[in-house]
Amino acid sequence: MVSAPQPCLRMRKPTDTDTLQGITNWVAPGDKSGEFKRGQSQFRNFIQKGGEFPPEKGRYHLYISYACPWAHRTLIVRKLKGLEDIIPFTSVHWHMGDKGWRFATSEDSDAPGAEVKPDPVPGHEKYTHLRDIYFQVDPEYKGRFTVPTLYDVKQGKIVSNESSEIIRMFYTEFDDIIEEKYKNVSLFPTELQKDIESTNDWTYNDINNGVYKSGFATTEEAYAKAVTTLFGSLDRAEKHLSESEGPYYFGKNITEADVRLYTTIVRFDAVYVQHFKTNIRDIRSGYPYLHKWLRNLYWNVPAFGETTEFTHIKRHYTRSHTQINPFSITPVGPIPDILKEDEEVPAVKFALAQAAKK
Repeated sequence: MVSAPQPCLRMRKPTDTDTLQGITNWVAPGDKSGEFKRGQSQFRNFIQKGGEFPPEKGRYHLYISYACPWAHRTLIVRKLKGLEDIIPFTSVHWHMGDKGWRFATSEDSDAPGAEVKPDPVPGHEKYTHLRDIYFQVDPEYKGRFTVPTLYDVKQGKIVSNESSEIIRMFYTEFDDIIEEKYKNVSLFPTELQKDIESTNDWTYNDINNGVYKSGFATTEEAYAKAVTTLFGSLDRAEKHLSESEGPYYFGKNITEADVRLYTTIVRFDAVYVQHFKTNIRDIRSGYPYLHKWLRNLYWNVPAFGETTEFTHIKRHYTRSHTQINPFSITPVGPIPDILKEDEEVPAVKFALAQAAKK
């Protein structure tokens, strides 16, 4: 384990005006379009040999939220690539308030899952919120305090808070220090890179971010535009899977396309249908190929199922987004959060039985 850093920048006391928009203003006040516009990640460094951030065991700490689909990507890839002994992680509590993500305390008994605890990094004993790390790195920081955050313990610097780039670091940059069996895990194979990048473009814009565009819209027009686009792209993913040899998005091996799509689809029925009003169809009754693909990953690939924490997912959205759900009531359903591989909702069972009779 590397030693704790010396403070590289003077800490100051954060104020309630530290963010330009405010943590929970998802659409800027006065924006008449009513459209949610996701901000850009502000830390975009890269781990690589010979660089400022070289690959080393125990040097980096990953901060995630089990609730957040972007952070979930990094936790999945960390497990797929065998980085569990190389890069430790901490999950914040599921609740996001005006000061952003907070660390769990000994008094929290409502947040299951591994490593949901106070910040364990030496020198961070007094840190109560993720934003404390951002202000330690940059006392004048004005952006959002987002997960995932990949932190260099040795230098006391944030490497990156951009999930799409963090997962690609994990693909290759630690290959010299992981177990041999993980070196051959290729999530971005050369022969599929063009197809993956093309899929990423519309999956991110229309599906991953599309659920947020639908849910945070503040005008009927913005909502209708976003939700229509979202379901058009879900139809597109369904068609692709219906024609794929499977069981994964691009055939017999898991790729980045599976990782990036999964974290939205696993949250869809549990949260997005009701909370973000993405209710044209749900996955379990409206998309048989997506449903089959989802359940295979959840039940048969530990990196997916074991990193999915439905308590965090459901409580975060329904109790943090008070502008959408002002009484912070978490719906009981759907039950179960995800169906087993051999289970179907009654309507699907009936349809399959009727089809079998013909």
